[in-house]
Amino acid sequence: MSFLVDSVIMFTSQVLFFGFGWLFFMRQLFKDYEVRQYVVQVVFSVTFAFSCTMFELIIFEILGALSSTSRYFHWKLNLYVILLVLIFVVPFYIGYFVVSNIRLLQRQKLLFACMVWFTFMYFFWKLGDPFPILSPKHGILSIEQLISRVGVIGVTLMALLSGFGAVNCPYTYMSYFLRNVTDSDILALERRLLQTMDMIVSKKKRIAMTRRQMYQRGEDQNKQTGFWGMIKSVTSTQTGSENLSLIQQEVDALEELSRQLFLETVDLQATKERIEYSKTFQGKYFNFLGYFFSIYCVWKIFMATINIVFDRVGKTDPVTRGIEITVNYLGIQFDVKFWSQHISFILVGIIIVTSIRGLLITLTKFFYAISSSKSSNVIVLVLAQIMGMYFVSSVLLMRMSMPLEYRSIVTEVLGELQFNFYHRWFDVIFLVSALSSILFLYLAHKQAPEKHMAL
Repeated sequence: MSFLVDSVIMFTSQVLFFGFGWLFFMRQLFKDYEVRQYVVQVVFSVTFAFSCTMFELIIFEILGALSSTSRYFHWKLNLYVILLVLIFVVPFYIGYFVVSNIRLLQRQKLLFACMVWFTFMYFFWKLGDPFPILSPKHGILSIEQLISRVGVIGVTLMALLSGFGAVNCPYTYMSYFLRNVTDSDILALERRLLQTMDMIVSKKKRIAMTRRQMYQRGEDQNKQTGFWGMIKSVTSTQTGSENLSLIQQEVDALEELSRQLFLETVDLQATKERIEYSKTFQGKYFNFLGYFFSIYCVWKIFMATINIVFDRVGKTDPVTRGIEITVNYLGIQFDVKFWSQHISFILVGIIIVTSIRGLLITLTKFFYAISSSKSSNVIVLVLAQIMGMYFVSSVLLMRMSMPLEYRSIVTEVLGELQFNFYHRWFDVIFLVSALSSILFLYLAHKQAPEKHMAL
């Protein structure tokens, strides 16, 4: 009876997660597009539901909710379903919709979709060859073979996003990095933009008048007969065409300049608004957060470097370690096990909420940046693939943030993977991503004033 009640609870939560994924799909991703393929919506919502269920099971593990046998069963069931979706269902439908957009392959869509899926499986399987991700005793058909490869892709994505976010967040929040923009700067740029637009209009008028004169001259010369009339008509037409070509080149150059001036004007307006916003209470709060995250970024880069150089992986979760330091060095006495459980629950909850929120925001921005009416179905499926792998890898890495008594079930469910490898791999990719982001933002920040002066 207990197992049945636990299963009803899990099923109800999955239905709620599915509904949230469905609403997010309709209200955010596809609000500007007509939904033509409901299978895409179902696959996206199912991936989201089972991804969130893994985080729910982690929280249930810490709280001790449901029976241990029920949790283990639903861990296994959830893991098998999410792997089935990520490795078999989503790649197949990606190939199917890619083939559907190619007219020459319309008659054999299913065949070519299967070929795309087999190609994916080949590279997916070969991905695990260079990495020490499994214990040697695992067979080729074990579930660990699938989890380990999904983990490599997901951890790489997590590290790339984390590295960029750790650098971009303080750069975005801190008023220190804002350019000093005044109203006179904006007015001067707007004046230049208006002058450029006036020049474009005047030159287009010249083009229209020249074409009209050429047309009228051609009609007059058509009335003239004889050899000299023909020669005069040809030479005048060539001269007029050359003038039109030169003027059109000038118009094209001015239009490109006007686009650059317009974008620079919008950028200055946005910077001016950010300067005004930074003076408000909320702006000062985010500025403080920017300094906090900058310290966190430096610390994270430093620790990643230390872990890589000394080949170090933490054995104790951060909460328990922090409480032990407090007890041993500050002499404060309290129940380490009790408080580590509750603080770990809060910490894991914050990690889960911020991970889901951050990934959904990133997916939405990415979708609107590259989607079109033809490619939208394929892009949504790719985002579903990224989302599923990201969340599976989050569970894999979150294992280290859990106390030992709760960590064992995750280890048992995921199998005997080389967990230390994933943490080291995360540190390497995070460090590369963070340093690359620092270089990119430095060059972009340095180039912005030079560009403004040039315009």
